[in-house]
Amino acid sequence: MTSTPPESQDLFAIAELAREFGISTRAIRFYESKGLLSPERVGATRIFRKRDRARLILILRGKRLGFTLRDISDYLSLYDADRTQQVNLLAEKVDERLALLERQRNDLETTIRELREIKQLAQDRLQKAG
Repeated sequence: MTSTPPESQDLFAIAELAREFGISTRAIRFYESKGLLSPERVGATRIFRKRDRARLILILRGKRLGFTLRDISDYLSLYDADRTQQVNLLAEKVDERLALLERQRNDLETTIRELREIKQLAQDRLQKAG
């Protein structure tokens, strides 16, 4: 185990990244198979660089925020490209995600209100019957 903080390291093994981010090595290999990460290889060993670690942080943040792998891939494809394009795509995807979450929240609030009304009606009937 190394005492060097991850941010200052240059090279990472797959097991180090998995441990640091609390994910499986299989998940990292999956992201690699989807073209989201591209570690170097020394024989059968994967060697990840700072860039791969930064991309993994973005992938995991995107997944946590509910973005699809396609959305994340589109964003990462602009990683080395025009910053304006990247920011515009991010803003567009964030707006879409916010709109979806707000619709879901409204649906949840409606469902909760209806369930409370049903519960109240059931309790009222029980009291009248009792």
